[in-house]
Amino acid sequence: MPHITYRNACVEFVDDVYEPAEDSFLLADAALDLAKQGMKILEIGTGTGFVAAVLKANLDVDLLATDINPYAVKCACNNGVPTIRADMFSAFKSLKCFDMIIFNPPYLPTLEEDKVPGWLNYAFDGGVDGTASLHRFLEGLVSYLCHKGIVLVLVSSLTGIEKAISWMEGYGLETEVVVKEKCFFEELVVLKGILKAGPE
Repeated sequence: MPHITYRNACVEFVDDVYEPAEDSFLLADAALDLAKQGMKILEIGTGTGFVAAVLKANLDVDLLATDINPYAVKCACNNGVPTIRADMFSAFKSLKCFDMIIFNPPYLPTLEEDKVPGWLNYAFDGGVDGTASLHRFLEGLVSYLCHKGIVLVLVSSLTGIEKAISWMEGYGLETEVVVKEKCFFEELVVLKGILKAGPE
């Protein structure tokens, strides 16, 4: 089975699940730089479990992941990442409190004729302007992020980096770019948001 070894983690990947790429590596590096031992961490849309697996391989953290794609859930679990099938935060019937929440949203602007067949479409389809999943994530986020908790979001210049920062700040997150990288036809950045108001 094809696999990727990175920062002490070995992650297998399969058809119908997004293969780790430049955005995955960038987000994993940022998460590992900012995470601390003992943190309670949630990754939304984990895919193969790559980012979460890198964290698990290097830190003792309480980690949970979700994905809407059933093949991704199975793949991530096989990679040692506790993963449940859910659309965004839908699996949580009561409020939880995570120290860090990580999300690499599908951000490609996608018209109906651009859609990819099958479950893999969920990894790419960001709606007409590429922002649909990011908006849905931010709407649910603050109910699950601890006071002074950290959110890490991968954003592309295709979506609009300044717009994404403005939206995050509108949800009460003090936001900054922590790492960025030019990649082919786009710039990728990881945004860090810190929730300044909420439950202790």
